[in-house]
Amino acid sequence: MSDRPVFVIGCPRSGTTMLQLMLHSHPRMAVPPETRFLVPAYYRRRAWGDLRIDQRRRALAQWIATERSTKFRELKIDKDEFVKQVMDGPGSLGSVIGTAFRMYADRFDKARWGDKRPSYVKQVDMLLRLFPDAQFIHLIRDGRDCVASLKEMPWFTLDSFHAVSTWAEAIDAGGRLKRTLAADTYYELRYEDLTDDPATELKKLCHFLEEDFSPSMVSPREAASVAVPQHKVWHSNTHGEVTRSRIGSWANRLDPWEIELCEHMLGDRLEAMGYELSGAPKPAKEYVATCHKTMQKRKASRMRKHVRDRFNRLREPSPVAAMLTSGQRSLAGIPHQRSELTEPAV
Repeated sequence: MSDRPVFVIGCPRSGTTMLQLMLHSHPRMAVPPETRFLVPAYYRRRAWGDLRIDQRRRALAQWIATERSTKFRELKIDKDEFVKQVMDGPGSLGSVIGTAFRMYADRFDKARWGDKRPSYVKQVDMLLRLFPDAQFIHLIRDGRDCVASLKEMPWFTLDSFHAVSTWAEAIDAGGRLKRTLAADTYYELRYEDLTDDPATELKKLCHFLEEDFSPSMVSPREAASVAVPQHKVWHSNTHGEVTRSRIGSWANRLDPWEIELCEHMLGDRLEAMGYELSGAPKPAKEYVATCHKTMQKRKASRMRKHVRDRFNRLREPSPVAAMLTSGQRSLAGIPHQRSELTEPAV
């Protein structure tokens, strides 16, 4: 049976929380709420020093467990026990981070863990450095519905041009991943197909994950009380049955100029993903120019961050890749533990 980590990725407001709950409803998988310590720990990795040294691992573990911004508390695991297991574990950044997720899975007596954060779609290279045996599920939703939903979120403080750019970036990143990652590593799934026939789509997804399908995945609302924090009121729909009520609602939620902009800027991508265009007229030139300018600024920012990260990779104080799962240990050249060996024939 597989023990590979699983990451749910995509554009924000594309249904990733619903998919998180479906996976969490599987008897072998645990996928927590967003914890927000993985990315900061990675980008601050030089500050932690050599994690092969006990006190350095302790410092990182205590930061993860006590820093308020990390949301470690959402995992509801014992802080002291977490620090202890990190101290007893391998000296790599991925191992320290992975220990928190493994302990979360242990809470539910499950063999595998996952993580969900839409923005990971643009950080898969980083995730594969941390967890080289990881699998990725990219959930795709009509970009017009994503833009309409993003506009309504209290945490999305940017404008419609940024919302359009956010969806385009997720789709473009997914295209690159589809071309470069192995078929057993990257999987695409449309939100509309998942909500139309959950059982069929989840069976196909389970095949990708090398897991048996579980009917409990189709109705994940019970998992919502465990895996969706109550303060996230914008995820209230996850507490009910799977619904298609919001599909195509962009027609009533977007202003005419926004529909025009979406179909002009995203049209090729929408059609490539199987979405029909409404035939809206071309948007005003100033809207197109502003959107192009927004996309270019965001791209430049990503490139600067990428360059800094490539430079920091030359000065890493300790190993990055996790050494917890069977695949990770094999890649690191660590012998299998006795419990993983096939029992000798009697």
